[in-house]
Parts: sequence; structure tokens; C-alpha cells
Amino acid sequence: MKREETIRAMAGSIVLVTLALGHLWSPWWHLVTALVGASLFQSAFTKVCPMEMLLAALGVKEAGPQSGAGGEGGS
Repeated sequence: MKREETIRAMAGSIVLVTLALGHLWSPWWHLVTALVGASLFQSAFTKVCPMEMLLAALGVKEAGPQSGAGGEGGS
């Protein structure tokens, strides 16, 4: 997976897991959901994403140029 895909997958996973934990365990888990949402919102304007910086440091490759609809079909 490329960096952008990894960020989207991680953010979506965290939101779904913390919503479930908030429903089943404690509503305080919804604060994590709000934190993820706030981070996504601020990164839309500032172009600064802490998760992107972490993944870059871990060596996850950045997505290259796209070549038409459907891409190359590989991963």
C-alpha cells in the first residue's frame, strides 16, 4: 500500500474501532474518534499530517503519478 492509502485505511479503522468501543465499553472512546476527525480536518487546510510524517519516517512509499482510471491493477 502507498502512503495515502495507508493513511485512509488507518483513519477509517481507528474511527470504526473507537465508535464500536464507545458503544460497547465507554463513551470516552469517542474522544479518539473526534481527534482523528479534527486531525483530518486540519490537514486539509495546513497540508500537515502527523501520520504521513510517521509513515515517511518508517519508509512507506509515497504514491506516484496516476495513469488513468483503474491504475495498473497491481498493489
